[in-house]
Amino acid sequence: MENDWDAVIIGGGAAGLSAAQMLGRSLRRTLVIDGGMPRNRFAARMHGVLGQDGTPPTDLLATGRAEARAYGVEFATGTVTDLADAGDRLRVTREDGSIDTARAVVIATGIRDELPDVPGLQEEWGRTVLHCPYCHGWEMAGRRLGVLATSTASLHQVELVRQLSDDVTVFTTGRFDDSATGRLTARGIRIVTDPLLGVHARDGALAIRTDSGDEHVVDALFTGGAPVLDVDFAAGLRLARGDEPGAPLIADQRGATTHPRVFAAGNATAPFGNVPLSMGSGSMAGAGVNAMLVTEDFDRAVADRTAVRNAGWEERYAAEDRFWSGRVNATTAAVVAGLEPGRALDVGSGEGGDAVWLAEHGWRTTGVDVSATAVRRATSLAGSRGVAVDFRVGDGAASVPGEFDLVLACFLHSWEPDFPRIRMLRDAGERVAPGGRLLVVSHAAPPPWAREVPEHAPIMRTPDEELALLDLDAARWTVELAEVRRREATAPDGTPAHLDDGVLLLRRIG
Repeated sequence: MENDWDAVIIGGGAAGLSAAQMLGRSLRRTLVIDGGMPRNRFAARMHGVLGQDGTPPTDLLATGRAEARAYGVEFATGTVTDLADAGDRLRVTREDGSIDTARAVVIATGIRDELPDVPGLQEEWGRTVLHCPYCHGWEMAGRRLGVLATSTASLHQVELVRQLSDDVTVFTTGRFDDSATGRLTARGIRIVTDPLLGVHARDGALAIRTDSGDEHVVDALFTGGAPVLDVDFAAGLRLARGDEPGAPLIADQRGATTHPRVFAAGNATAPFGNVPLSMGSGSMAGAGVNAMLVTEDFDRAVADRTAVRNAGWEERYAAEDRFWSGRVNATTAAVVAGLEPGRALDVGSGEGGDAVWLAEHGWRTTGVDVSATAVRRATSLAGSRGVAVDFRVGDGAASVPGEFDLVLACFLHSWEPDFPRIRMLRDAGERVAPGGRLLVVSHAAPPPWAREVPEHAPIMRTPDEELALLDLDAARWTVELAEVRRREATAPDGTPAHLDDGVLLLRRIG
C-alpha cells in the first residue's frame, strides 16, 4: 500500500506535532508516523514550558494531536525502517512494510537516554532519578540531592544542583581533577568516589549502595544519560551530523538538512533542548518545508508553462515546410558588419538565417532555439551554405554554457501574454564575455499596414524602454546604440512599406 503526501513527519513529540500544525495550517497533506515513545514519557509533569507549567507531557501531546487533526493532519502508529531518495519524492518504509512517498520529510524522532550501567537507575528514571535541574529542580529545592557524575561535563550539572540545595552529594570515580574538586568542596558538596553497586526506592527517596558497603539516601539523584539518536533508517541519505554527544543531525534555522527534501527538528538536532526549544524548532521546520514546497510549486508551474509555450513554437514550425526566408535580417547585418568577429550566440535562432550569416562572416557561431524542427532546418541550411554552426535545442541563453563576444537576440517576441522576454534578455547578457556585446533587435512598432492590433499581440517597446526594464549595472555595461531604425519592406498587398526595428547594442566593460 503506497500513499503520497506533501510531507511525512517521523516522530510525534513536541517537535513533530509543531511541524505538523504548521503544515496542516498551510493546507499541506501531511502524515505523522509515531512510535509512541516520547523521551519525556517518564516524567509526570512538564516544567519550564510557558503557559503549560505542570502539565503532564501526555496531555500536551494529546492536545497537539487534536489541534493538528483539526487542520487535516493524519496519523499512523509505527516506526520507520527506511528513508530513501526517489527523485522528486522521498520513499518512507514502515516496519509493517507499508510505503509512503512524500515531497518532504521532517525527522523529529527525538533521542533516547542511555543511562549509566547501575542497577535500579532505569526503574527510577523520571521519578527519583532525574536529568534536568531546570525541569525538576524547583520541586527538589532544599532537599537531599545527589549527582552521579558520568563525565567531566557533569561539573556543570553539579553546580546547577548546588543552587537548589545545601545538601548535595556527588558520586564520582575520579572524574574531576584537583581544581574541580576544590570548587565542589568550597561550596560544601560531599564527594563519594566509591563505585555504585545499585539504587532502589525507599519511602519516596532513593537508597544508593556503594562498593565500600556504605549506603546513602537522597531524595533525588541527578545524572546525565548519553543521548542516542536512532536514525539508521536515513543512513542511505548520508545526512551530515555534528560532533556533539549523540551526533545530532545538522540543520539550519529553517530545519533544512544537507538533503534538499529532508528537514529535522527537536532533540534530533539539539539533544539537550527542552520542550519549548523542540516546539520552536518544529514550528520552524514545518514553515521551512512549506516554503520549500511553495517555491517548488511555482517552479513547476513555470516549467509547465514554458513547456507549453515551447511546444507551441514546435507546432508552429512543424506546420509549414519553411517559416522564414533564410536571409539575415538587414538591421542585424548592418550593426554586426562593424564588429570584429569572435564567438557568437544567437538566442532564438529559428531556422538559422542570422546565425548562418554570422558564420559566413567569420563568427564562430552557436544557435539555440526551443523548436527541434527549426534546429534541424537551420543545421541543413548551414550545410547547404558550406559553414559550420553549432545549433542546439534549448530554452534561451541560460541553456548554453560559456561566454561569447556577441550574443544576439533578434525578434525574440511571442504571442504568449506571459512570455519572459526581459528575463531571457538578462540571461543573454549573462553570456556576454568582458569586452563583448549584447545586440537586441526588436519590433519597435506594429507594421504600418496593421489596422488593428490583436489583443494578445507581442508587446513592442522602444529600445530606451527595454533598457530601463533590463536595469543593467552601469558599472558593467555601456550603451553603444539605443535607437529605432527604419527598414524598407513590402506590405501584404505588394505596396512599398517600412518596418521600425529597435536596436539596442550594449558592451560589457567589466
